[in-house]
Amino acid sequence: QVQLVESGGGLVQAGGSLRLSCAASGRTFSSYVVAWFRQTPGKERELLTRIRWSDGTTYYADSVKGRFTISRDNANNTLYLQMNSLKPEDTAVYYCALGNSASGWHSWGQGTQVTVSS
Repeated sequence: QVQLVESGGGLVQAGGSLRLSCAASGRTFSSYVVAWFRQTPGKERELLTRIRWSDGTTYYADSVKGRFTISRDNANNTLYLQMNSLKPEDTAVYYCALGNSASGWHSWGQGTQVTVSS
């Protein structure tokens, strides 16, 4: 199974920006859909955005449209999430995940904390 390694979380002021990354080891992203989720205590894990690696097709949740951008680096097999105009309500643990139509979301990163101060 592929292993996902996340980085880039931290503390940022409202209105600021942060860039998260997710790198694969053991297997490439080429045959899968890759996504970013977030979760806060007492709230269900939320799908933010996803991308199909093969052709770059993307989806964004309404809560992040126009502020967050998902992208991929084909050469380095790395996924990114560029987060702009951050709000305190964006505070959460952010996860990357890998899946396909047959198996669902079967591989997850360790999660990285993003805290937005007001």
